[in-house]
Parts: sequence; C-alpha cells; structure tokens
Amino acid sequence: MIDLEQVRSALQEVYDPELGLNVVELGLVYDISEPADRDLVIRMTMTTPGCPMHDNISDAVEWAALQVPDVASVKVDVVWDPPWSPERMSVQARMKLGMV
Repeated sequence: MIDLEQVRSALQEVYDPELGLNVVELGLVYDISEPADRDLVIRMTMTTPGCPMHDNISDAVEWAALQVPDVASVKVDVVWDPPWSPERMSVQARMKLGMV
C-alpha cells in the first residue's frame, strides 16, 4: 500500500515556474488515490486551460510520485472541472503572492 501523505509531500517539490509555488499549495492537486495495488492516480488541474507549462508540470508530478516507495505506476489525470480559482490556494500561498 502506498503512503498517500508521502506522495502529497513529494508533490510539494513540484513548482509552477510562473508563480514559484508548489502544486499542492496552489491547490492544483484535487485527489490522490491508489485504485489498484501500487498504481497511483493523481487528479489535478492547471491554473488556466492554456497553461504553457501543462506538460512540464504533469511530467514533474508523475516523476515526483514515482520517487515514493511502493509506487509502480502513476497516471496524472488533468481535469478542468471544477475549474481552479485562487480560493483553492493555501493561506501561505496567498500570503507569498501578497493576496492576504
């Protein structure tokens, strides 16, 4: 069984290069699940549908998750519903961007 909290921690090392914040604190990661033994599905979004870093961020999320013990495969499912909004960001992320 995969430690999903360890996966979430690993994803905190993946940064949106335009904002300089990680995908977890930005609220881009909607769900992390293990539907089958050692297989991981990460449901996430981007800040905008036309995000130019879409592929880079998705690839980095997959790579980071694969570094966690017991993870055999990762599927990154990028979704647009519900749409991302700044309210999904952590308080710390909003503070870093001067929104609080």
